[in-house]
Amino acid sequence: MSKQNQGAQILTPSCHQTYDNVVDGDAVIAIVGAPNVGKSTLFNELTGSRVTMGNWPGTTVEVARGLWRHHPRGTSKKECDQFKVAMVDLPGAYSLSSASPDEEFTRTMVVEEIPGPDLTLVVVDAAHLARSLYLVSELREESRRMVVAVTMVDVAERHGIQVHTKTLSKVLGVPVVKVDPRRRKGFDELTEAIHEALEAPMPEPRIRMLAIEEEEDERFGWIAEILDCSMTETSSDIQRFSDKVDRFILAPFLGPLIFLGVMWLVFQLTTTVAAPLQDFLGDLFAGPVSEGAIWLTELVGLGGTWVEGFLVNGLISGVGMLLTFAPLMTLMFILLALLEDSGYLARAAVLTDRMMGVLGLPGQAFLPLVVGFGCNVPAIAATRVLSSPRQRLLTVMLIPFTACTARLTVFVMLGTVFFGKWAGTAVFAMYLVSILLVVIGGLALRGTLWRAMASEPLVIDLPPYQVPTLRLTWSMTWVRLRGFLETAGGIIVVAVILVWLFQAIPVNGGTFGQIEVADSLYAWLAMGVAPIFAPAGFGSWETVSALVVGFVAKEAVISSWGQTYGIANLEDFTSLGDHIQTAFYISSGGHTLAAVVAFMIYFLAYTPCVATLAAQVREVGWKWTGFGIILQIGTATVASIVAFQILRLVL
Repeated sequence: MSKQNQGAQILTPSCHQTYDNVVDGDAVIAIVGAPNVGKSTLFNELTGSRVTMGNWPGTTVEVARGLWRHHPRGTSKKECDQFKVAMVDLPGAYSLSSASPDEEFTRTMVVEEIPGPDLTLVVVDAAHLARSLYLVSELREESRRMVVAVTMVDVAERHGIQVHTKTLSKVLGVPVVKVDPRRRKGFDELTEAIHEALEAPMPEPRIRMLAIEEEEDERFGWIAEILDCSMTETSSDIQRFSDKVDRFILAPFLGPLIFLGVMWLVFQLTTTVAAPLQDFLGDLFAGPVSEGAIWLTELVGLGGTWVEGFLVNGLISGVGMLLTFAPLMTLMFILLALLEDSGYLARAAVLTDRMMGVLGLPGQAFLPLVVGFGCNVPAIAATRVLSSPRQRLLTVMLIPFTACTARLTVFVMLGTVFFGKWAGTAVFAMYLVSILLVVIGGLALRGTLWRAMASEPLVIDLPPYQVPTLRLTWSMTWVRLRGFLETAGGIIVVAVILVWLFQAIPVNGGTFGQIEVADSLYAWLAMGVAPIFAPAGFGSWETVSALVVGFVAKEAVISSWGQTYGIANLEDFTSLGDHIQTAFYISSGGHTLAAVVAFMIYFLAYTPCVATLAAQVREVGWKWTGFGIILQIGTATVASIVAFQILRLVL
């Protein structure tokens, strides 16, 4: 017998056809709701650190899955009484009838799969209840267990809107509770409502069969009746605070200037405030950590061997150099989390749309592009919100030109070494170059391969401005920082080992692991490629080899430099910055700054990391991924050469 019809026996462990081998728990709950209603925040707060991201079997749709462990009311706090709920955070959906792949997937998982989840948790926005109830109306036309979680209650109350949850629950025919996931309020009531719904009989669909042309009118009429009896509005004529602020933030001329100023301030704070901590960690790895490793190898009789070289010039110089950027990345993620939690980043998407939509790019594509400035991989996955396959393909081709945070570490290091107190401005300039490359690339592709594609307006819900909370800000920061550290502990370690191995293999005689890097296979291979980059001013093997390693992961460029200029003798230590300055000075014929700018442009535009390429292959296939690689390398080469040849005349 289907578990959906077992009533109170729902709490027993179960097997799920569609959800089997994907989530595991005493029950399965799917969380649905429109974007910006607090759905993912609620999911993250319930599941805590027990969250995984990945594609659903048989699809290319990436969803969040997690385990919610809690003790239902009336049970003890023993481990055996703990109730484990497998939660799935489905893609945001305004309705179940949209043509976008993400919303189609949501409909399939909630409505069409048999059996589906044990319960659907619908998150609605109290400040925009009418809009949120459309999805609820569609779900209530199905025989599914539901609980409605009302968020943004404080925002609604500031606007004079009162939502009467008891009345709303009665007319909807399902439990309704108020929750504030940002402050963890209402969780006890939500837990109780979920357990009551799981134990209750399956609710009957709310509507009789209607003709398709009658469904829309009926839903809107039903929603209007619900609003009349479950919501009161006492100050609807008062202009909202968010609207007042948006008059300036979204103004055609002033808005972009404010946006540029905010982003410049973010980069300036990042490069200046984090610098002392970064220097401290650099000294720590170059001094006590390296000395400790040398002492340890001598203690076990391996001093002066390749083992010592691997530990000091390999892992410590490579991974250690990358970890010095942890304070910088932490501060950057905190600032971005504050902007996101405050509601400003959604406005940035609108401003980007206005600035670039004039040039012919599809409006809906700007959301994935904005995500790309965080990381290209989820940005490519985010193109599924676009309804047109041609729009998705075009956007996937442009996303690698966005300056992700992995590139940020290299920009910051070069900015600090070559531009001093203007480092923040230099990094900010690279983000402007990134936007310019997206615009030029979009115009070029629209004028050739995508000439017949029509533009569409950007449709987005603007969340209200709110005071960021410490808990949520740190939660978002930690998720991103953990990703950075996991990269450092995963693929970067592999890259470091491979770089050290190539640097340990002699080509002109010598002993494995005890040679100068210039005499290694690593340098020999890089020397063969370096002349290609001479017209761009950075044709030294030390610089070019870092670009090759950056193909694996952009952060690994710093690791490779740390290994190339590894500290073999602590008494003869010269800073990494001095080594890099010397390399650029020699390769550019004295036009150092021109060569550095050209390198940064090339690094911005050339092939993305292997993870991004894998995401591209998954979304658009090998053919278009190969086309993208050619496009990116060609753009990077031309742009860097032009930049160097012009700048060397003026710098």
